[in-house]
Amino acid sequence: MNKLLIVLVAGMFALASAVAMAQVPSGDKTATPTPTPEEQAKMKAERQKAKASRAKMTEEQKQAKRKKKNAEMSQIEKVGNPNAPAKAQAVEKATKASEAQPKALQTDAERQKALTKQSADPPGHYPAAPTTK
Repeated sequence: MNKLLIVLVAGMFALASAVAMAQVPSGDKTATPTPTPEEQAKMKAERQKAKASRAKMTEEQKQAKRKKKNAEMSQIEKVGNPNAPAKAQAVEKATKASEAQPKALQTDAERQKALTKQSADPPGHYPAAPTTK
């Protein structure tokens, strides 16, 4: 009986999840609208034109275009990640600082020794609470 109940609850959960994932809100902007026949013709003409211009290019022009595109991409990377070497140094410095922190004490004896070293107060002694007005 319990197994049947568990199977039914799991099935209902799976069905509810599938239904929720399948629903698309009416105002959803992520769905790409299908282009109209005019737009399709325009895009096709642009592709044909670009293909023809690439076919007419000489090898030197192709290399120059590639070089220009690589320079643009390099600039984009620099803008997207300004001062990357300084960031890397800061991360390395933080890593070294965290590694320099004392390690966690493993045994009870080490913990007790550290506690007695930190506090000269007798065990069970707590400072008085501050007075309030």
